[in-house]
Amino acid sequence: MPAARPRLLYVTDLAYPARGRRYCDEDIHLTARLRETFDLALCHPLDAAALMDDFDAVVVRNSGPVIGYQKEYDAFRERALAEGTRVYNPLYGRGDMAGKQYLLDLTAAGYPVIPTVDRPEDLHRLPAAAEYAVKPKAGADSIGLRFLAHEELAGLAYDGLLVQPRIDFRYEVSFYFVDDLFQYALHAPDPARRWVLEPYEPAEDDLAFARRFVDWNTLDHGIQRVDACRAPGGELLLVELEDLNPYLSLDRVPEETRDRFTAAFTASLHRFLEA
Repeated sequence: MPAARPRLLYVTDLAYPARGRRYCDEDIHLTARLRETFDLALCHPLDAAALMDDFDAVVVRNSGPVIGYQKEYDAFRERALAEGTRVYNPLYGRGDMAGKQYLLDLTAAGYPVIPTVDRPEDLHRLPAAAEYAVKPKAGADSIGLRFLAHEELAGLAYDGLLVQPRIDFRYEVSFYFVDDLFQYALHAPDPARRWVLEPYEPAEDDLAFARRFVDWNTLDHGIQRVDACRAPGGELLLVELEDLNPYLSLDRVPEETRDRFTAAFTASLHRFLEA
């Protein structure tokens, strides 16, 4: 009698209205492939805590910004940690999974990141800019993002907010990893059209830049997306380190790349369950 196949609870919000992206298409493709080696069920993020006990692992994918259901996510996370539930990506990620504190930590440690502060007394540490981006520490998908002139920052309530200079970047580029293995890169040539992406062939320096943040995050298993911008001086600066539920833009890569990524994802999940 064949051994029982691992059972996965795949968490996704198929109806989330993402700008310029179709979560449902990406997750339909991925789950169709995962079903070849796993027994699998899909659920909405609000149902994950109630269902997860019947599965070998919970795979959090395109579940939408947690800020929209923070209380429920916190309860899911607390219960999963208390009961030792296997969650992929693992819940000890140091990037967006834990909020945007990492932008402050990386700034303080001298990493190549857009300079970030969260206190008015630290504003002098930011380079001069025509405008400053103000965003919530718990934000995602540009929720709560606004741009202010320097004189407007004095009256800002800083509780739970981050402030960064608005960078006049040349383009954005994203690097996609499974575990610590680079898979592909995409860039948005037009800064005004973030999700109109094209394949990008990274130089060795580009990959070294991205790997610094993957190494810093210390996730043994999981999918990570390193988002960066090409600053006016030519250097790359980190924008975000996505390690909770990064959208993969698989519709923007060649079929061969998509197949290779899916195979790497599947293999990573098997290793994760065996660890």
